Amino acid sequence: MSDFDHSLMNKPARESWLGRFQVFWLLLITLLAILSRVYIQRLIPNTGFLELPLLLVVYFGLMRRSQIAALLFGAFVGLVEDSLAPDNLPLGMNGIAKTMVGYFAAAVSLRFDVENVAIRLVLSFFFYLFHAFLYWVMRRALLAQTVPFDPQKELLHGVLNAVVAVPLFLILDRLNLSPRSE
Repeated sequence: MSDFDHSLMNKPARESWLGRFQVFWLLLITLLAILSRVYIQRLIPNTGFLELPLLLVVYFGLMRRSQIAALLFGAFVGLVEDSLAPDNLPLGMNGIAKTMVGYFAAAVSLRFDVENVAIRLVLSFFFYLFHAFLYWVMRRALLAQTVPFDPQKELLHGVLNAVVAVPLFLILDRLNLSPRSE
């Protein structure tokens, strides 16, 4: 009997229940983040810069360390966000951008110690800028829209999102929503 067969036979049933419980909470928090992205701007002015769904995609990619799972999670988050967005952009713009972010976050997590707060801060900043730039390029290239890209504003929004990401990631760590796959 191989080690793989032995681990499958001795797998506790409680682990699968815990996994389903984590998936439920992850989906609930994700839907709350998407709804907050869509509706929080109406309740609290000047919060349009806050990208909670993107930060969840980054967190999931960094902590899960599975490129396929992060890619699918990013696509799910982006498509749901697109379907609820009040603007008239085609479905899939956020889906493509968040899919790329999830994939690259998981790829980066294989190289760096993502438990470090400073690394998380820098990666959150970088992935926000990557997402903003990719979204801008797609709007120009795919939709032929002339949309301005203000680097100063995007840098400021990247810093603000990175600052929000650090305590958010610590809270998500405490909830243990995305166990690392080794």
